Amino acid sequence: MKPFYLLLILIFSACKSNRQPASSSKVNNEPELRNEPILAWIGKFPIYSSDFEYVYKKNNASSEDAYTRKSLEDYLDLYINFRLKVKEAEELGMDTSSKFKQELDGYKKQLAQPYLTEKGVTEQLMKEAYERMKTEVNASHILVSCAPDADPDDTLKAYNKIMDLRRRIMNGEDFGKIAYQYSDDPSAKKNFGNLGYFTAFKLVYSFEDMAYKTPVGQISMPVRTRFGYHLIKVHDVRPSQGYVKVAHIMVRATEGISKEDSIAAKQKIDEIYNKLKAGESWESMVSQFSDDPGSKAKNGELSQWYGTGDLVFAFQEAAFKLQKNGDISKPVLTPYGWHIIKLIDKKPLESYQELEPTLKSKVAKDSRSELNKTLFLQRLRKENNLQENPKALEYALSLADSTLNDGNFFKKVDEKNNQVLFTINNEPYRINQFFEYLSKQKQKKSGKPQNYMKALYNDYVNSQLISYEERHLEEKYIDYKMLVKEYRDGILLFNLMDEKVWTKAIEDTAGLKAFFKNNNSKYRWNTRAFATIYNVSDKNTLNRLLDEIKKEKYPVKEPKIEPIPFDKNSDTLTLQAKRIIDQQLIPALVKDKHLYAEINCRAAAKENATLAQTRADSIAAYLTARGIQNSRYKIINQGKSTGKESDNDYKADIVLYSSSKKVLENNFNEKQPLSLQITDGAFQKGDNKLLDSLEWKPGNYTLHKDGRINYIVIHKVEEPREKTFEEARGLAISDYQNFLEKDWIAKLRQKYPPKINEEQLQKLVKKP
Repeated sequence: MKPFYLLLILIFSACKSNRQPASSSKVNNEPELRNEPILAWIGKFPIYSSDFEYVYKKNNASSEDAYTRKSLEDYLDLYINFRLKVKEAEELGMDTSSKFKQELDGYKKQLAQPYLTEKGVTEQLMKEAYERMKTEVNASHILVSCAPDADPDDTLKAYNKIMDLRRRIMNGEDFGKIAYQYSDDPSAKKNFGNLGYFTAFKLVYSFEDMAYKTPVGQISMPVRTRFGYHLIKVHDVRPSQGYVKVAHIMVRATEGISKEDSIAAKQKIDEIYNKLKAGESWESMVSQFSDDPGSKAKNGELSQWYGTGDLVFAFQEAAFKLQKNGDISKPVLTPYGWHIIKLIDKKPLESYQELEPTLKSKVAKDSRSELNKTLFLQRLRKENNLQENPKALEYALSLADSTLNDGNFFKKVDEKNNQVLFTINNEPYRINQFFEYLSKQKQKKSGKPQNYMKALYNDYVNSQLISYEERHLEEKYIDYKMLVKEYRDGILLFNLMDEKVWTKAIEDTAGLKAFFKNNNSKYRWNTRAFATIYNVSDKNTLNRLLDEIKKEKYPVKEPKIEPIPFDKNSDTLTLQAKRIIDQQLIPALVKDKHLYAEINCRAAAKENATLAQTRADSIAAYLTARGIQNSRYKIINQGKSTGKESDNDYKADIVLYSSSKKVLENNFNEKQPLSLQITDGAFQKGDNKLLDSLEWKPGNYTLHKDGRINYIVIHKVEEPREKTFEEARGLAISDYQNFLEKDWIAKLRQKYPPKINEEQLQKLVKKP
């Protein structure tokens, strides 16, 4: 399905699009006129005043100029453009395709959801949840797994097991030890069943409900969730901690990184922390060293307020322990890396009125919605006069067998026995209809077939009740009817825009290039400096850096390549040698374009001296045959080894270097994590404050800032110029789409000439 922006299309924001239209056409269809005021015509097709006013009110009611003549005229112009496109889609038959109908049906199901609930129950659940959000519960649990659709025998077995564990705990055994030994929750092996603090919406509703109703220090009776049976022990209840707004400095250290990188990350975060405690500014540390690009530009500030359960546990606990604005935490490890957290602000839980929209959304998505669904189905049974036939059900159940449990149930009774199982508003549902439903159930199930069929019968009745309600929603709710119409028109508009504008602008390369050529003066680079900024800790580091930069290639510790072995007195590559080259050296060079290999070949003291060169030639020939360019490696003939003979004399050593400035940076930071930070690229004015402070001329510059030294190399300065087609492609496509749309709308206005009923338009004006 297409995303929710279909509704945004209906607000008539600027649209873009392309492809060739469908060949089917509804030519000269005569419109069916409704007996109500007409605001405008597009060709012979009316735009009704009520339709326009409904959409206008929905999207403009809060505007200061709502219902002024100008606001109405401007919006009507957009609305006419919209109706023109939809009408063209209808004329092309796009509303008759099976794909369109399938997509619309999917949206109708989504739109129906708010109408398939008990509003009164929703409000009660919202208020209950808000009261619970005022406190946070710390609890442990023990789980005995039991599937929601388990047979009665298996359910009883699970219940008896959880009750036995409860008796043992009540008789004095430790809850945590029992959880460790017997809980089916895998995390119990680490946390002894303790879940920490939580609040409303963080856990399954039935579990949450029991946790909030169990007194501190007490053990609950078993509570059933979709996971099975739980025992809950409540350790503590505390007032809501509210929300925190924080910033952080992050040093990335994800799971699976090498031990060397892990140690380096810890050293780096510790040094950052020590510098902060010594008085270095937070802003300086963030801008220079944080690995979180999303927050780095905002001094490390995270974008929202966080409450209990919204963050990774270790991060959350450290954040809430901070008391005063500006306080910082010690380094905290999470699955994402190391963090130093700074408290920006705290605030308490909002009022019910402020949280009402959020609560409504959460209740709809939360497991507590099952309670709402149960009550809703009870109402539908009464409203739609559900009448069941117990004897027909008994007969249907008698036909259940093992094929149902195996997911292979295919039965059909003769017409005489095809009895009515139930009716909904006198609409009959027969045994064969139910059996057809059963034939689509492919899930394998253990237990008695009759029990499984009875459960599926209940599901079938409920599904038919909801389906019946969905089919009659447009008769009951005008808002739903209008929403469906908006989505219908939106899908048509999207599909036609895609054919006429969006894809065309991308695929019509010749047209795009011609458009770019005619408008190339719009696409320009301002003056750009191609520069590298080396931020170092002190003068000694700068001197070391200057020496390293001259080398242009920097040693790499990882990956390590095994030496390439040769047999004694031989220059032929062994199978082991080829394996090392194929599985280690070549993949490393292919993966990283910056890597360069130095291969040192030699001969043993008792071997012929020419073997050093011929071994080098063998390796070079093999690499060339495998597609590795000779610019990616250098083979050094080290001649004969001197001294006592060893196995190493028959091996070629491989040393990897890299031209990557990131490798240079890592090498400097290995022992002193904040020694060097490198920024490299093409910059326009405003992109970098340090560069902006310089005269933009090629050369080397040294600036002192925040106690560090910035060595800046401006490699070249490029004067303003027009962008090439490839450089401007993204912007050009967007502009070309706008051009195509305007041209298309002009043609549609010729095909369906708009005509406005000025008298009717004036009736909508409510403000001067």
